[in-house]
Amino acid sequence: MAVAAKRKPKSRPDEPVEAEISAEQLLDLYRRMLLIRRFEEKAGQMYGMGLIGGFCHLYIGEEAVVTGAMAVVEPGDTVITAYRDHGHMLACGMDPKGVMAELTGRRTGYSKGKGGSMHMFSRERNFFGGHGIVGACVPLGTGLGFAHRYRNNGRVSLTFFGDGAMNQGQVYESFNMAALWKLPVIYIIENNRYGMGTSISRSSASPNLFGRAAPFGIPGYQTDGMNVLAVMAAVQEAVDYARAGKGPFVLEMLTYRYRGHSMSDPAKYRSKDEVSRMRQEHDPIDQVRKRLVDSGLDENRLKAIDNEVKAQITEAADFAQQSPEPDPSELWTDVYGEVEA
Repeated sequence: MAVAAKRKPKSRPDEPVEAEISAEQLLDLYRRMLLIRRFEEKAGQMYGMGLIGGFCHLYIGEEAVVTGAMAVVEPGDTVITAYRDHGHMLACGMDPKGVMAELTGRRTGYSKGKGGSMHMFSRERNFFGGHGIVGACVPLGTGLGFAHRYRNNGRVSLTFFGDGAMNQGQVYESFNMAALWKLPVIYIIENNRYGMGTSISRSSASPNLFGRAAPFGIPGYQTDGMNVLAVMAAVQEAVDYARAGKGPFVLEMLTYRYRGHSMSDPAKYRSKDEVSRMRQEHDPIDQVRKRLVDSGLDENRLKAIDNEVKAQITEAADFAQQSPEPDPSELWTDVYGEVEA
């Protein structure tokens, strides 16, 4: 996709630069974000029914970040993230049926029903997880960048993590190594304003998390993570920088989650007015829908897409519930990977 011309990095998302794309490309982004939204809504419903066990962190409200990022990467680029990961899997092209099957602990899931919400991957789609330890995906993503640099394959590593991970020491060790060796890593901070139940204003002395990479000489800026076109433009700039051999880049996406930290979190630390205001004024899917309608697109086409996506999610849920659970004999398999000497 063609994006807008480069501009000097700025720390505030007041007037973010947007990618320049066609109406059909924008419609495709709408479909991709809607797929994530409907999948997460269904996952939340199934969790409430007891069909999904363990932890479950929903991505509702943050769809523009990974959708915009994945719209500008190339085949062979790698993706890794933390535990709020279902949206990243779908954006990478993983089958909703396989993702839902893994959530419900079924044999047909991406990790054969053994990983659950936080621990599934797809080598075919270059998605390397799904990691439950806060900040753990950052050194792993840096390692993927090292592999790209070592192989000189022109690929980049998109490493997603939350604002809470910015207080982990391994993040800064990774920044140092990536800057020192000029690794092609795009660090994407999904700043959804709350680390579990703690507001970012109470946990960070600086409102600009991207600035913590500055001592390592890593460039970056903050932009509107609720605007998929702004995300695209920012990630394109970062990808071009890293792919040119200049080293890592950090992007802080200001986004927002509508649900609690996990399904067990009632989110009483936020007012209903705050959540309602974000939904009404900044919802990423509604923004794109409005652009499409304003451009003259027939609303019936949008309704048809919504129906198609709902049917796809229903099919995924039915597939998961009809799939068998892992056989007990599989308990000790897939513990270690087999490699050639």
